[in-house]
Amino acid sequence: MGRWRDGTGTLRVGAADIPLEVAASYRARTRGLLGRDGVPGALLLTPASSVHTFGMRFAIDVAYLDRRLTVLAVRTMRPGRLGLPRPRARHVLEAEAGAMERWGIRAGARVAVHPPAA
Repeated sequence: MGRWRDGTGTLRVGAADIPLEVAASYRARTRGLLGRDGVPGALLLTPASSVHTFGMRFAIDVAYLDRRLTVLAVRTMRPGRLGLPRPRARHVLEAEAGAMERWGIRAGARVAVHPPAA
């Protein structure tokens, strides 16, 4: 996708299109999902290799992605947890707990990110 920017787009997993928010700036990555009661799709933090859930109101699924958007690992994190950095991870995908399993996102899967249609 070239240079990442804050904004919206679509996450393609297999044949499914999922609404996506991209947090590429320091400010957007720092805010992440804090203060929210849920997320309608997924949030992509880039660059990132770890996350925390301090101050969060709900459990999340976290997928660690490499440079080619291949899933390295998927974890579910309850509020108040600190995730360890993942070697080779360049992006982190967050969604409500249970969403990654429904979407078929697991280690070894590849996802695609598409910007919004013009």
